[in-house]
Amino acid sequence: MKVYFAPLEGITGYLYRNAYEKLYGHVDKYFAPFISPSEKCAMIPKERKDLLPENNEGIVLVPQILTNKSNNFIDAAKELEAMGYKEINLNLGCPSGTVCSKGKGAGFLPETASLDSFLEDIYAYADDAGIKISLKTRLGFYDPEKFYDLVETFNKYPVRELIIHPRIRSDFYKGEPRLEYYSYALENVKAPLVYNGNIFSKKDLENISTKLNTTPDTIMLGRGLISKPGLINELQTGDSTVDYSKFWELHDTVYHEYQKIMSPDINVLYKMKELWTYWRVMFEDSDKEIKKLLKTKKYAEYEGILRKIKVI
Repeated sequence: MKVYFAPLEGITGYLYRNAYEKLYGHVDKYFAPFISPSEKCAMIPKERKDLLPENNEGIVLVPQILTNKSNNFIDAAKELEAMGYKEINLNLGCPSGTVCSKGKGAGFLPETASLDSFLEDIYAYADDAGIKISLKTRLGFYDPEKFYDLVETFNKYPVRELIIHPRIRSDFYKGEPRLEYYSYALENVKAPLVYNGNIFSKKDLENISTKLNTTPDTIMLGRGLISKPGLINELQTGDSTVDYSKFWELHDTVYHEYQKIMSPDINVLYKMKELWTYWRVMFEDSDKEIKKLLKTKKYAEYEGILRKIKVI
């Protein structure tokens, strides 16, 4: 079974990817947080820095584009191609209200005709350029039955891989994934499939596999892999023990790398506190200290609380 690392905006940038790969590894592909090209600019400097090959050595990285305009996609794809990328992912799954209100991400899914025209344009470009395009999608925006039409549309094109998060937009990340639609995809989608959604433990994967009557060939992990960095090892061996020594090395590496490129304290701590909203599940006995940590504004205060958490 292959494992992909999902993109999480503001979290899984190159600093985190590199630290994770060095300490944990076993990721077959990393997907970068989306870039959102505009008419004026295909890629802003911050996005370019995250994708520079020299910042991603030793990993297989797939850039992701978020747009509903084929010319903007192609402009960004040309820049990515020039950087050496041969595979690009289209985001059709982001449920953010800001994104969807602009008809992007999951907000593009109801527009079947426009989406079809968009895909025709970008796959024609991809064929000429010799690159591959994968899709990351939800089942639909309002109604999961929309997925049947989407499959019909996707099957028209040489989709490198179809990554399916089997929820509709209004589900966000709540409730159980609608696995009956993934089962439909297994029987009817021409492209190789990647399962994404609600895998936080080996038991979760086993339950999903039982309901699907098969174990997915490839899975994408996002929130689960941030919350529990050792999750891949658990899925492979069944051992759910947290290696705290390795976790703290991951923490310290990311923390110090952010300090090298950001200031003042509050900006670095904002990034670290965002990670702690996921990591806290590994520290149930330290909940009071973590609540204090999430309010810190200075390195000294943050590091003092860390010392207490390590003791606990």
